[in-house]
Amino acid sequence: MEKAMVWAAWLFGAYLAGSVPFGFLIGKMRGVDVRTVGSKNIGATNVFRTVGKKWGLLAFLCDFLKGFVPVILARTFGGEAHLPLAVGLMTVVGHMFTCFMKFKGGKGIATGFGMLVGLVPWLVLTAFGIWAVTVWLSHYISLGSCVAAAFLAVGVWFPWLGSEGWRNLPLSIVVTLVAIVAIYKHKANIRRLIDGCENKIY
Repeated sequence: MEKAMVWAAWLFGAYLAGSVPFGFLIGKMRGVDVRTVGSKNIGATNVFRTVGKKWGLLAFLCDFLKGFVPVILARTFGGEAHLPLAVGLMTVVGHMFTCFMKFKGGKGIATGFGMLVGLVPWLVLTAFGIWAVTVWLSHYISLGSCVAAAFLAVGVWFPWLGSEGWRNLPLSIVVTLVAIVAIYKHKANIRRLIDGCENKIY
């Protein structure tokens, strides 16, 4: 019972941390409700487009840290093998379905990125490189995010760049699921990319 309560406390705390809508709060500080402009998403990309570059970068950093810090804390103080994975997953769930905004949130890219850097840093940094190159060549953040997520969904199953592949089945399953959900959350962007009307970052 005590162990279950400890796990519940970690997971609830992680969900609350992930639920903090930094993009929305930063937009409000600048007099912009990001839910009504651009893509109407509270994530860092929409803040970048509609509020300003430095504010978008700040939103990205905040969303990244709310995925990264809980994982590191769980790895340092949790004492359970799979607790960091579960904690990281709950931060992403919190970001996507925040209790502070009627369970409507962002796409989970920055928060998922922070979570995964805490779990499999070299694999994720490679995915980040793929994201950066894709965005640089295409000028589409959404395309870069989907390509990087697809790489993670496949790459985590192979024991390279710090990933344990099939030897750590829970981690591989969660990373794949997070990547698939991230791609699904981009369905509107994918539709606009196909139609040729997606917004370019520059």
